[in-house]
Amino acid sequence: MILIRSLAFQALFLTWTLALSLLYLPLLAGPRRVLVGAARLWLAGNLFLVRVVAGLSWELRGRENLPPGGVLVAAKHQSAFDTMIFHMLLGDPAFILKKELLRLPFIGWYLSRHRMIAIDRKAGIRALKQMAAEAKDAAAEGRQVVIFPEGTRTAPGDTAPYHSGVAMLYDALGVPVVPVALNSGLFWARESILRRPGRVVVEILPPIQPGMDRRAFLADLQGRIEAATNRLVEEGRAEFPHAAPPRAEVACG
Repeated sequence: MILIRSLAFQALFLTWTLALSLLYLPLLAGPRRVLVGAARLWLAGNLFLVRVVAGLSWELRGRENLPPGGVLVAAKHQSAFDTMIFHMLLGDPAFILKKELLRLPFIGWYLSRHRMIAIDRKAGIRALKQMAAEAKDAAAEGRQVVIFPEGTRTAPGDTAPYHSGVAMLYDALGVPVVPVALNSGLFWARESILRRPGRVVVEILPPIQPGMDRRAFLADLQGRIEAATNRLVEEGRAEFPHAAPPRAEVACG
């Protein structure tokens, strides 16, 4: 049953995405704020479909920990679900993402027009400096800069090294850093087509204020996110025993 519901969701998701990708083409020439609103409609549709068809809902905790205005949001990343959630939580987020994504048809065009912060990982320190400059501009406009410090999705219970780029942004922006923990990988695995019913919990943790040493900041950030994420993963496993599937599942990519 989970597989059937997952395939049904995937078919509807692709249909919805293709339809709006074509419908939104004229918006590329219009004001950016209109495209931002249109993106939220697309994402709201995705979240509606996954809830109704696949039985996967979500819960937000700690919204009071999110300061107004330009901040740096540093989040755990377990699935594609995470990117949808942050678009809905934040007014006009600026994601740090791979430059390769801008080359994708339709999606890349919209990401570029949305003024996401794309980095060329092969460019080394030059790319980091450009990332910091663009992030500083976005924060100055009151946008929330979103970064996944591990740079990739990780399975529940796993962690990857936190990259120094987030510490560089912490120094450069001089704004609060808001850690975010979640357990989305229990239900929306990174390499599976299955969407398991349940409830994703996204928890916004108290912000880290500017002024710390880079190394101390990075250790504090990782400690907070990983501890809270592990707690949410265990909570999700206890409440939804079918969650946390084995690594070898139906591959999707």
